[in-house]
Amino acid sequence: MDQFTNMLRLPVILLAMFSLAGCVKSLPPIESTATLTVVEGASALPAPQRTDLLADARPALIGPLDMISVEIFGVPELSKQIQVDTGGRIEMPLIGTLDAGGKTPAELAKDIETALSGRYVRDPNVTVNITSSVSQVVTIDGQVVEPGLYPVTNQMTLMRTIASARGLTEFAKVDDVVILRNVGGQKLAGLYNVQEIRRGAYEDPAVYANDLIVVGDSPQRRMFKDIVSTAPLVAAPLVALIN
Repeated sequence: MDQFTNMLRLPVILLAMFSLAGCVKSLPPIESTATLTVVEGASALPAPQRTDLLADARPALIGPLDMISVEIFGVPELSKQIQVDTGGRIEMPLIGTLDAGGKTPAELAKDIETALSGRYVRDPNVTVNITSSVSQVVTIDGQVVEPGLYPVTNQMTLMRTIASARGLTEFAKVDDVVILRNVGGQKLAGLYNVQEIRRGAYEDPAVYANDLIVVGDSPQRRMFKDIVSTAPLVAAPLVALIN
């Protein structure tokens, strides 16, 4: 009975498989554009210059629950590791409470110097560094292997974030990747095609702290897996077409 049922299902399965295969479009060859120069062969691709290896500087901002180090030259008893509280404040000996959230380490160092100058330390020289950050992170969700929070660096981009999450799952919809971002109190969304970024069709977009990346789900890929599991021998030659 099971064998007979499978035989009846076979035409329907084949029709669905060929319909899926027919939806797959071959990608056009990459061509040079105003922002992209295509060269032939790996030997023709020049090595990067030194300036190409440096990322554009982004301000590193202190946020709630970050760990920072405060060093005051010549005053080791005041130098310490401090965790920023949930309100973005820190407690310093002799000074008391200071607002640290949203400031760069250099700005906070200047505030500490101002608070110490004249009263407690003559010509204070303060250095502040972020030793670990939980506030400067990007969130990635959806069809990636390991969704979660990942630290943001100067070179963080969409593709680097996906790589940090160990890549896309088999059900990821590569042309439906969204970056959600708040800018000036307005919530913005950017839609990206990972496959086109991989091909160099446009730049890999920069990612910033507090961005939310959502990778879409492809129902076609799920359908194809169901078909393969139902009729593996028939579906095997079409795996390459769907992928």
